[in-house]
Amino acid sequence: MPRQARLDIPGLVHHVMARGIEGREIFRGNKDRDDFLHRLAEIVSDPGGPTVYAWALIPNHFHILIRPAKTHLATVMQRLMTGYALHFNRVHKRVGHLFQNRYKSIVVEEDPYFLELVRYIHLNPLRAGIVKNLKDLKKYHYSGHSAILGCQACAFQAVDDVLSRFSETPFVALRAYEDFVAAGVDQGAREDLRGGGLIRSAGGIGALLARGFGAHEAGDERILGSGDFVESIWQTTEMQMTLPVKNLDEVLSEVCEETGIAKEVILGPSTARLVSNARVQFYNRARQEAGVTTEELGRLTGRTHVAVSRAIERALGKGK
Repeated sequence: MPRQARLDIPGLVHHVMARGIEGREIFRGNKDRDDFLHRLAEIVSDPGGPTVYAWALIPNHFHILIRPAKTHLATVMQRLMTGYALHFNRVHKRVGHLFQNRYKSIVVEEDPYFLELVRYIHLNPLRAGIVKNLKDLKKYHYSGHSAILGCQACAFQAVDDVLSRFSETPFVALRAYEDFVAAGVDQGAREDLRGGGLIRSAGGIGALLARGFGAHEAGDERILGSGDFVESIWQTTEMQMTLPVKNLDEVLSEVCEETGIAKEVILGPSTARLVSNARVQFYNRARQEAGVTTEELGRLTGRTHVAVSRAIERALGKGK
């Protein structure tokens, strides 16, 4: 069965996950983790950047609970993951793809699932055996849990947005959050929070069957939420499909602004490292955001479509 297109709706909360290819490590040490977080912080700080509520870095995967704003999630993740993969391959002198396929994202209905996912994501290091207990988790600097508890500074994380859901009084909110996370330790791996679909949204197969055969509700593997929420997302997506995509010049202008490299240089013959990296970023974003083919990109930059494809592969394989 062909994969469904990811839902990418600014303003809504998404649970994003990505794993290393063949289950391999994507973080080999703290320097890798710090680089990943630095890149995420830069993206969040940009005008129109997303809001991050929860996150956890595990050796072979990561989780982020994120709300895209003006910038679509696909753009955020392409910038984050491609930039990090280039860095990782260069530092560790490896070639090939770092991540397994594309990232997975689930659109989340907030009221029933927001805090549950914050807890689920922040308990990941404990479930993975990276830390032994809640005391160690509190000091683990590669999960947003320690930032919420004030044990580390994390400028890109919307800590107050999470705590305010417990209480308007900071001290009370902090204690309530800590108790809430502690209560989730014995829940183990929450299968109902690992993705979307009707079974997970219902709370598991038992809860779904308990509704009886006469109950009908919309479900979608890309959405964690009630039938009404699913249908509202479908309607939103249908309306979005009627809107024009971002044009090629907009994409090129944004890449130039982010990299500091002029348009004519990116489109020109230069093979300098920084220019090549910027050109690959332009290739990827032009395909994803403006629907431009590799043939069209080749004509625009005086290259064949094969050269465009190989440039992308070489960048991912050899790094900067």
